[in-house]
Amino acid sequence: MGPPGAGKGTQAKILCTKLSIPQISTGDILREAVKNQTAMGIEAKRYMDAGDLVPDSVVIGIIKDRIREADCKNGFLLDGFPRTVEQADALDVLLKNEGKSIDKAINLEVPDEELLKRLLGRAEIEGRTDDNEATIKNRLENYNKKTLPLLDFYAAQKKLSQVNGVGTLEEVTSLIQKELA
Repeated sequence: MGPPGAGKGTQAKILCTKLSIPQISTGDILREAVKNQTAMGIEAKRYMDAGDLVPDSVVIGIIKDRIREADCKNGFLLDGFPRTVEQADALDVLLKNEGKSIDKAINLEVPDEELLKRLLGRAEIEGRTDDNEATIKNRLENYNKKTLPLLDFYAAQKKLSQVNGVGTLEEVTSLIQKELA
């Protein structure tokens, strides 16, 4: 977990390679649906372009289908989900019904000034339409209102680890691996 631009996706890719487990990125799945102009993608695009969260019913359906695939049998890493306590509750129920549970929730801590710098730089490099200054500020506001309460949710379950997300890729990866050991 962590705010937009904290490096969640980057760290997830590295860790999944090291651990030989799949990365389940709701953001990537949704962006692919938007690119392919599927019905779900068209619906999701309205929310994504405004910097708003895609409705839970859409996202939870995606997760349910994905974790049932064979490559998730020995574990998986969720990237970009859950983002709200309601989603976390729904995820706990879903996983329980599948005979699974969350082992650890990692939160990458990065100051807002650094996030803005990273995201504006990413917009120039990748050309992402959801990385302009107004949308970034809306995404950070959404994160602070809706996603920050997840820290308490996972702390109460004794599953939360806080990791400093400022540093080299290798330094942050090493800190995360120590938390997973």
